[in-house]
Amino acid sequence: MKFKWWKLLCIFFLLLTFTAGFLIKIPIIGNLHQTARNFFFHIPMWFGQMGLLSLSLGFSIAYLRTENLKYDIYASELAKTGIIFGILGLITGSIWAKYTWGEFWSNDPKQIAAAIAVLIYLAYIVLRGSMTDMDKKARISAVYNIFAYFIYIPLIMILPRLVQSLHPGGMEGAKGGGNPALGGNNLDATMEMVFWPAVFGWLLLGIWISSLKIRLYMLANKNLINE
Repeated sequence: MKFKWWKLLCIFFLLLTFTAGFLIKIPIIGNLHQTARNFFFHIPMWFGQMGLLSLSLGFSIAYLRTENLKYDIYASELAKTGIIFGILGLITGSIWAKYTWGEFWSNDPKQIAAAIAVLIYLAYIVLRGSMTDMDKKARISAVYNIFAYFIYIPLIMILPRLVQSLHPGGMEGAKGGGNPALGGNNLDATMEMVFWPAVFGWLLLGIWISSLKIRLYMLANKNLINE
């Protein structure tokens, strides 16, 4: 397989994340202390998931317009990788919550919304697995994927900001006022130098994983899919 430039960029960004993310000096922010280093992992994973699911949405729309089964496969594999990133985001978020809020799961609105979002996309995979006819599966899955995405965005980006939440960006939480937001004066220039490469690194890793899964699927089903 050709080793493209963006794969080298992915490796560089993630190496930077895993080294500088643990070694750089970070500001002491409220009750976060050194757990704020999770900022370089937890949040970029959600950014990566949003990017992957946005690409999946685009390929689902492309399938409905062209009925080219390759686009359905692209959409499916990108969504599956997005689910993995979502699960990793929930795990890293729960670990962070344990050390800042005192428990792994506090029924915070953003935690609940993120879990629902992952379940919605898990239902997408179950839906695909319940059908054997490739054309029917592709059409129904594409429509579901579009609806799932436009439910996902409000769940993750809008609704948690309208209610009391311990997460930054929401209304003031009930347990000590929640966490201070990692932004503005708190997110210094050094942290930004690690954070944004982390975002692109995780996104590129997700695309890389998805591309490998797509190639494997194409090889296993090349007699069923028009190249």
